[in-house]
Order: sequence, then C-alpha cells, then structure tokens
Amino acid sequence: MPEITPVKEPKILIAGAGIGGLTVAILLEKAGIEYQLFERDEQVCTQGSATGLGFNVMPLLEQLGLLEELKSISKIIDGTTIFKEDMEIIREIRLRNNKTLTGYDSLVTSRPQLHALLSSRVPQEKVHMNKKIVSLTQDSESVTITCADGSSYTGDILIGADGSYSSVRQALYNEMKKENILPNNTEDGDVSLVSHYMSILGTTNPMNPANFEGLQDDESHCDTVIGEERGLTWRYFTIPNNRICWRVDVQSSSMDPKLYENWLNADYNMFDVSQLPEEWKQHKLPIMGELKDLFENTPKESISKVVLEEKIFETWKHGRTVLIGDAAHRLLPNFGALNAILDAVVLVNCLYEMPSATDKHIAKAFDDYYLERFPTTKRELNSVQQMSTVLAGKTWLDTAARFVLLKLVPKYFKEKSLEYTLSYRPQALFLPRIETKGTAPLTPQRPSKKYAVYLKAQASTSTTAL
Repeated sequence: MPEITPVKEPKILIAGAGIGGLTVAILLEKAGIEYQLFERDEQVCTQGSATGLGFNVMPLLEQLGLLEELKSISKIIDGTTIFKEDMEIIREIRLRNNKTLTGYDSLVTSRPQLHALLSSRVPQEKVHMNKKIVSLTQDSESVTITCADGSSYTGDILIGADGSYSSVRQALYNEMKKENILPNNTEDGDVSLVSHYMSILGTTNPMNPANFEGLQDDESHCDTVIGEERGLTWRYFTIPNNRICWRVDVQSSSMDPKLYENWLNADYNMFDVSQLPEEWKQHKLPIMGELKDLFENTPKESISKVVLEEKIFETWKHGRTVLIGDAAHRLLPNFGALNAILDAVVLVNCLYEMPSATDKHIAKAFDDYYLERFPTTKRELNSVQQMSTVLAGKTWLDTAARFVLLKLVPKYFKEKSLEYTLSYRPQALFLPRIETKGTAPLTPQRPSKKYAVYLKAQASTSTTAL
C-alpha cells in the first residue's frame, strides 16, 4: 500500500499588532491555525481618535464574541451633520433606516479602546514586541523574517499587517525588484507615499456635560465643520464617559507650505498643538465651546499627527508573503480599521480552506483573497475620494460638487451604502454562522466544504458517544 503523505498545516507569521494583525490572530486562534505575531514597537501605540465600525463587520464581531463588549465602549451613530464655520447647517444626514436594512447599528469608539479589546483576545505568549522586520527571504518551502535585533523566525506564510510604512512591503518589493518581476506600469516600485493632507487628532479626558450639548446622549454627535480657510476641516465624535474624539484635517495642497512642512514625518507621531495657528484654536464647535477646549483637555502624549495618503498598491502578494490593511491600501483613518478587519476575515477564510501549505495551495488562497478584496477596496477608495472633495475641497469646482451632492445626499448615500456597506458583510467560514439580519440583500458568500466536513465528523462523534 502506498504511503500517505500527511497534510502540512500552515504556520503563520504576522507582522504588525495593529487592528488588522490582531484580527488575523483572533481568527487564526478560532480556526486552530498556528501563528506568531510580531510588533516593531516596544509597546502598543495608545494614540488615535475615533474609529467607526459599520454594518459590514458586525456579523463577524458577533461571531467572535466581541460585539456586546464593543457596544459597551461605543456610541451609536444615528446620523451626522455638516456645518459651515458660522454654524449654518449645510446638511443633516440620518441613518436610522439602515438598522432596518442591516439589523445592526453603526458604532463609534476610540481607536485605543478598540485596539485594547482586540488585544485582550490574543494570547500574549504569541505576541513578540520590539521586533522590527528588516528583511525577508522565501523559497518553495518556507519564508523567514529577520528582525533588527538579529533574531529570525521561519514559517509557511508571512502576513504583512504593519501599516502604511510597511517593512514587509518594502522587503517584498525589494525582493521582487531583484527578480525583475515587480510590475513597471504601477506605482508599486515607489514604496514612498505622497501626502494629500494631514490630520491632527486625539481623544479628550472626560468633559463637563454642562459645557457641551448632548455629551451624555446615547447617540454620538458626529459633526463636521468646513472652515472658511482653504483646506481646513474639523470634526468630532462624542463617545462614552463624556469624552470626545476629534480631528483637524489639513489639505497640504491648499495650505501655505510653511504651516505643514514640519508635519511631514512618520505616521502617528506625537504632535504639539502649540504649532497650530492661534486662530485655529478659536474655531467654534456645534456642541458649544472651541477647538482649544478639546486640545486643552486631551493628554499631550496622546495627541498625534497622521499623514493621510489615498493609495492602493497593485501588488499585495508574492510567493509566501501577502499584505493586508494599510500595508496594501491607504484610506482615511476612520476607514482603515474597517477595511483591515475585512481583509483579515477574507484572507483567513482563504487560508482555512487550503488543503495544505504547499506553494500551489498558498498561491490559490492568495489569489482568491486578492480577487475579492482588491475590486471592493478600489470602489471604496473612489467613494472616499469623492467624499473628501465634497467635505474639504475649496476650489469653485469642489464647491459646486458639494452643493450638488449634498442636496442629493439621501439618494447618494443610500446608493453608496447599498453598494458596499449594507450588502458586503462577510463572516468567518469556520465558525457558526450568524443568522442574516435586516432586509438588505447580502453579497453571496461561498460556504466552507472543510467546515461542513468538520461539523459532520463532530455530529458523528456525538452520536457514537451516546
């Protein structure tokens, strides 16, 4: 009788302990797949502002047992209002009907709290801090990473979830350049990113409800103010415990270069708000108060600056290495977490379905992941760019577009939501499926044959035991 070759289960290396990397780790833990997580920093970054999570990730979070705890640290987004600087309302957008369509509320929380929630679900012995990846090598059998401290680790698959300035992406592209296989007709050869605008952001300590309207409301006040000064917009989200997540967005192409030339450095750096023009601090807030009230009540060490680039790399995979989240595509911060979570569940579903960790099966899994996520992310980028122009653009064409689109806002946003947010709600194929909620049609998701076999075997074992 011929000898049967045992199935090789994959060993996964994850670069980056951000939202995407942690979600991958949680999913692999649930799927029973071996992994190790590597973070370049010595400690977890506690900076950041609001993170909005929409309907398309809610079934997954419910599957993972995270939804109820997420609700406890979040507020419901019932709508948003766009103001002029003089507090004249440009448009109110209500989202009440979306719960009927999807069965879920949209939620907003602070990025540090979401990160802490995800981190609590990952066994700490599988997380390695201060492990900045400086190079990688891969062949038909394995992939090996080398870290700045000289240590190295080998696995079957490397997932680059290490952010916009991804070391994995840079190492992967350098390898592909040497092999002369990096596409020449894309921007992938340039691993640097070009800034379109920046955000100064933070989350306040608890504020006095007597000084800010609606701070204790169950729903979040999500307001955007379009400043008179070209390229300047500020927004905020109220969250539990009387706190406010805030952002000041600056379009670099529209501002005096002297104002922002010193801000163009690494992502999520600490930022001293004293660098901002004094007149900005006096800008009014629709919930009362001024921007300076938010600045003064936010811990200095938690105020950060993020350079915002809107870019999708064409190359997400090669050999045994694959990219997710900001390492593969760079959208706005409030969309980054959501898209990283979607990348994670689609990729892990594909890895779970692999018969074994051979080159052929890995390539098929990566292809399936890319074919699902790349077109969807491309559409999302186009939507984000349109909204950026509408909310912050200052040319006469931008003003005209804002007038037209905001006057058509109910129809426009409904179409955009139904196209992407409402219908696209992927779940983990290897966990009990959450029953479909709401009336909106879902994007079909192919069931897992592997999980069906597992359930059948479980049922058979239970029957035998009886």
